[in-house]
Amino acid sequence: MAGVKQARDGAVGILTLDEPASLNAMTPDLLGALAAALAEMTTNEDVRALILTGAGRGFCSGQNLKASEALGEDIAAGVMRFYWPAFKALRECGVPVVVAVNGVAAGGGFSLAMAGDMIVAARSASFIQVFSRIALVPDLGSTWLLPRLVGRQRALELMLLNEPLTAERAQEIGLVRKVVDDAKLMEEALTLAGRLADGPTRALVATRALIEESEHATYEAQFRREIELQATIRKSADAIEGRNAFIEKRKARFTGR
Repeated sequence: MAGVKQARDGAVGILTLDEPASLNAMTPDLLGALAAALAEMTTNEDVRALILTGAGRGFCSGQNLKASEALGEDIAAGVMRFYWPAFKALRECGVPVVVAVNGVAAGGGFSLAMAGDMIVAARSASFIQVFSRIALVPDLGSTWLLPRLVGRQRALELMLLNEPLTAERAQEIGLVRKVVDDAKLMEEALTLAGRLADGPTRALVATRALIEESEHATYEAQFRREIELQATIRKSADAIEGRNAFIEKRKARFTGR
């Protein structure tokens, strides 16, 4: 598929943004290919976790300004038509998503990295918002995602001052789970994704959904919602296996069902 390479490592699907000449800058074609690849990967029941990364020297350098005309005169409509499906697919993915950031994640690329579930970063990785440098506001979900990951003050600092964030600093403030040497990035991503792939997929994805819902719910409403979802999840094959394994004092063997 043009723009996005697909690969498998056991139960882990690997999606690689493959426009290295532009540092994987966003275009309607690239984001369309990503949305299609996500749909294709997640229809396969054998895929139980995903890795998203970038080819070459960078993860994603943000919007490709040369491709902006393809969005049409109504920029908002164009972005929602061409870009939102990929972001939505990542955020609501049917399996856990690990983002492996190699090199720069700038502007919309920063937003794309945050749309996954966990970020691991190469030591050479850097994150920068960019927008106010060119008199624009953050977009592609950045103002929703970043404060929830690092807090209001740090989000404003990153957005207003546009100081590049090193991989190590990103880990310190809670944006990144782990930083590793560049040569070890995919190994670390595969290890983490493998752990997630071995888990009870439905319960993991339902946990993510509860976290999302909690942002807008009262304590009492969320308390009830957890139990309602629990009542459904506890009937799953993995939940039954988990209880049996606990009783039998053995390691559970989850199948994602």
